[in-house]
Amino acid sequence: MNIAQYLDSTYLKTPLQAGISEEETLQKVKQLTQEAIDHHLYAVMIRPDYVAGIRKYILEKNADVILGTVIGFHEGTYSLDAKLAEAQKAIVDGADELDFVINYSEYLKGNLEYMKEEFLKCTQLCIQNEKVAKWIIEIAALTDEQIADLTKHVSNWAVENFHEDDLAKIFVKSSTGFYETKEGKPNGATFEGVKIMLDNAGKLPVKAAGGVRTPEDAEKMINLGVKRIGTSSALALIKNESSTEV
Repeated sequence: MNIAQYLDSTYLKTPLQAGISEEETLQKVKQLTQEAIDHHLYAVMIRPDYVAGIRKYILEKNADVILGTVIGFHEGTYSLDAKLAEAQKAIVDGADELDFVINYSEYLKGNLEYMKEEFLKCTQLCIQNEKVAKWIIEIAALTDEQIADLTKHVSNWAVENFHEDDLAKIFVKSSTGFYETKEGKPNGATFEGVKIMLDNAGKLPVKAAGGVRTPEDAEKMINLGVKRIGTSSALALIKNESSTEV
């Protein structure tokens, strides 16, 4: 199986989180992009601050790798206006795909109207600009029942408000990879959690992110039905190696 075509090669640590400088972070992101170009990975997924520079880099290389970024990362609690502003800037800077962290805190409070408005306005911005929108629901923060329910809501909102031709550009995504769990529980995609998402996503594609550490895990996720896999270990996966990173 050619898993490279499913992989979003990811680097989302801030300089502070990584303990390195801004310039060193930019070099890491450029290296990630060059690896994606060299090995025909589907996409690179980076922080918004680096999108403009990496778009320029991709153009200079005359490459066709997809450029993705994250919005409202990683807590998802940014206001709707802040998410829209961040998304608009990312689009202007040259992002092809925007991975929004849904405000699952509001979901847990039962505030579905807020959730729906956030989903509709941010997704509409992407569709109008011919971009892909992926919605991170952070499954590690949810029970199995909540994973099913939130996935179903996102699916229903999409089907009810967007043209059928646009649904392939609206993903449900499992995780940020930055959620802090207790007692060593996984904070990324699990087979069980992703299966629940797939069972409830309807016509929407599903992206598994975080925790896919071996080529076998990647193939199993693909065989389950996911269309994309987000990983900071893309190179190891295509070289048939295992990784300890998420």
